Amino acid sequence: MSKLPRTLGELRASGYQPRRIREEIRHNMIVALRERRPIFPGIIGYDETVIPQVVHAVLAEHNFLLLGQRGQAKTRLIRSLTDFLDDAVPIIDGSLVPEDPLRPMTPTGRRLVAEAGDDLPIAWLERADRYQEKLATPDVTIADLIGDIDPIKAMSRKLDFSNEEVIHYGIVPRSNRCIFAINELPDLQPRIQVGLLNILEERDFQIRGFPIRMEIDIFMVFTANPEDYTNRGNIITPLKDRIEAQIITHYPATLEDGIAIIRQEALSHRNGHLKLHIGDLFLHLIEQTAIEARQSDYVDRGSGVSARMPITLLETVRSAMERRALLTGDDSAHARICDLYQSISAITGKVELVYKGEQEGIAKVAEHLIGRAVRERFNELFVPNYRHGRDPKYEFPEFLEVLQWFEAGNVLELADTMPQAEFEKELGRVTGLRKTAQAKFPGQKGGELAAAMEFLLEGLAQNFMLTKFRLTTGTRYADELFAMKADD
Repeated sequence: MSKLPRTLGELRASGYQPRRIREEIRHNMIVALRERRPIFPGIIGYDETVIPQVVHAVLAEHNFLLLGQRGQAKTRLIRSLTDFLDDAVPIIDGSLVPEDPLRPMTPTGRRLVAEAGDDLPIAWLERADRYQEKLATPDVTIADLIGDIDPIKAMSRKLDFSNEEVIHYGIVPRSNRCIFAINELPDLQPRIQVGLLNILEERDFQIRGFPIRMEIDIFMVFTANPEDYTNRGNIITPLKDRIEAQIITHYPATLEDGIAIIRQEALSHRNGHLKLHIGDLFLHLIEQTAIEARQSDYVDRGSGVSARMPITLLETVRSAMERRALLTGDDSAHARICDLYQSISAITGKVELVYKGEQEGIAKVAEHLIGRAVRERFNELFVPNYRHGRDPKYEFPEFLEVLQWFEAGNVLELADTMPQAEFEKELGRVTGLRKTAQAKFPGQKGGELAAAMEFLLEGLAQNFMLTKFRLTTGTRYADELFAMKADD
């Protein structure tokens, strides 16, 4: 930064030409597109849907609104707009708001330029400081956003209240030359939303009845949840009319996109010497649990199920594995079905239930969602031409030996904290189970193969081919008819 101009005279001599922030972002995005650079790297699943719409808005120099349910990367996307800002821009040093030295917009800025001329000190506003964000809450005031009269300044300097130099500017004017974002826009009270109308259209505003004409150079973006479930408020129609683009976000369109998101976002590095192994099968089950939640009759679909849920679920599964390995003394751990069921705390706080779900209870609903995910993946593997959500009873000829072993009265109990060697030994008792797992999951062995074997038993139980009993510290699998006789 030391080589940058430090006075207005140096700035003029450098050939600097001012440009509005929208022109700046548009120009830098055009450069990125021509160079085929990734647009919004790290935002997964939006390449063909949301991102093109955002690009269109930027190229058209439009303010825009991202409308979507929780956990759809809305905030991350708007924060990524800073990638298209210049490294730094000049501002008047000492001004109350960031002002371009060649285009001062406040009385203070114009006065400083007039008094100092080419000797006017110049500061530089870096890219990281050119993004401002406000979470809309019902207690936000016009003074917070626009500003208010500062009576102490007026009295001390003997200025009239109509003088612009007595204004204490709010966050919007202080975001001049910046990107300004309002999250959860419907939560702003309607009378506060009205205060944004002139800023978006005419670039002027009023403070305490005094009209202020100020050419604010600002790029405004907003986020909101769908109005059909936001009971706290709505976006007023005139404001929606002034926001040029409304872009609809969505959850991952494919299971693969969902898995890529949880791979990217979930905490994976942990201090210690334990090796935690989570294969593709369990990543599939974790993301499928989120899909089942979004389609469940027990869950309020209008409120959505955040992408944070499967991320948190993966992290909690890792913790369950870590705890088991610490208790058993194993130096590594592989994911097990029991780890999923022990991690329902990652689900219970992230789904809103309808009345039917409340009757069942959140814990039972969470277990049901995991069971549905297991069933879906199992049926995809073993039912020809299987379609999601179909519930007829299927025959599974591949498991004839396995089912016969249970029909003979054998029972399998798997403790949640069973050491890995004992876990593999117990599963190996079930006739035909290892062979079927090796055929469906070729190349897997050791802990991964044992996890696949347990998954197959759980899949049979979710299809009512076996009876499953959830014990205090483990799980028991048995033949359904034999279990009924035992109960008698």
